[in-house]
Amino acid sequence: MDDIITTHRLTKTYGSRTVVDDLDLRVPQGCVYGFLGPNGSGKSTTMKMLLSLARPSRGEITVLGRPMNRTTRAGILREVGSLIEAPPGYGHLTGRENMEIVRRMLGLTGGQVSRAVATVRLQGHMDKPVREYSLGMKQRLGIAMALAREPRLLVLDEPTNGLDPAGIEEIRELLVSLAGNGVTVMVSSHLLDEIDRMASVLGILSRGRLIFQGTRAELFARSTPDLLVDTPEPERALALGIPAVRTEGGLRLSGFGDEDTAALVRRLVGGDVPIHGVRRVRRSLEEVFMDLTGREGLL
Repeated sequence: MDDIITTHRLTKTYGSRTVVDDLDLRVPQGCVYGFLGPNGSGKSTTMKMLLSLARPSRGEITVLGRPMNRTTRAGILREVGSLIEAPPGYGHLTGRENMEIVRRMLGLTGGQVSRAVATVRLQGHMDKPVREYSLGMKQRLGIAMALAREPRLLVLDEPTNGLDPAGIEEIRELLVSLAGNGVTVMVSSHLLDEIDRMASVLGILSRGRLIFQGTRAELFARSTPDLLVDTPEPERALALGIPAVRTEGGLRLSGFGDEDTAALVRRLVGGDVPIHGVRRVRRSLEEVFMDLTGREGLL
């Protein structure tokens, strides 16, 4: 599968502070690429550099098979839709008037605008001034603006911000549907559960460096699930010096691989600790994310 975005040693510094450090991204065509990282890890700065909104201090960017530079920028961005930071739009104008501005600026047809508005289900609100929109409605309008040009690549920073659960689900289904139709979607979000449901490829930043990139299965393969030991006598196990936490019905242990688990069971049996069961706990993306980032905090 071809890569829609690639970077090589992409770096951004502000004075002595390095915000993005030697980033090698690979965003495959037709996927939803979940871009994750703690607050201040460099996600937004990276997205701005990909869209030529910020100039790299060092490194190379290729988008849609072409190097991103001053000469190629305009041609590339005609095939890219984006929503970065605050949703766009003039508050004193209606949604329809805002979309008309977009249509004229980009030379689009009325049909393209209508399809974009219908896609985000904003048809019934287009005659309201945007200042009367909820934050969620403003997000929808911003996504409609990004979709109107029918892009090959969509770059979205927190697209579900301010949406209620039903709206979040709609946006998730929309992005998955777009990817299914060949549009590559790069999306950041602090809602890790939503990213887990929609993204087929993940990239995780920590302190400006890419600490993981790959599929969800590859990510979880790097993480050892916690172990639950069912025992009616957890105190006896703890008295043996087992590094565990009491839970209802037994003990919970972290960081035990298969060989460690086998040794643990032998030790418990040797210590006459009754064992009714040993099983792995399915971990969430948030738990794996927190472990990988050193528990730096949420996005």
